[in-house]
Amino acid sequence: MKAKSKISMMILLSFLLFILGGCTTHSASGKKTDEKDGDKTIHIGYQKFGSLNFLKAKEVLEKKLKPLGYKVKWTEFPGGPQLLEALNVGSLDFGHTGEAPPIFAQAADAPLVYFANEPANPKGEAILVPKDSKIKSIKDLKGKK
Repeated sequence: MKAKSKISMMILLSFLLFILGGCTTHSASGKKTDEKDGDKTIHIGYQKFGSLNFLKAKEVLEKKLKPLGYKVKWTEFPGGPQLLEALNVGSLDFGHTGEAPPIFAQAADAPLVYFANEPANPKGEAILVPKDSKIKSIKDLKGKK
């Protein structure tokens, strides 16, 4: 099994356990309600990075949760602070962010629960430049703005 597949499967299994362990969802008004009220939508916040995006792109959660009567609603956020504020006010059930935003959110007494973490992946980061750029390595950025 490829590394990406293993990571995706681990995230999926962990996420399913997390979701199935919960007993509340959001109503159309955004307030938490019991599942028996009929709204079984899982609200997930995401950003343009991280392996959670593999699940979104392949619609793995939607396929696995549909037989259980759940829907998945994805909301993109420009940054971790905005995503964590949405979690704090109850607009999201689950989300992912970088390392620093949760520290500031918890310093402001946001009741966050850490579910999982991903190790840093420096080889997964890149700086893209035009083909004819004089910048060929990270050293070429020294002194630039």
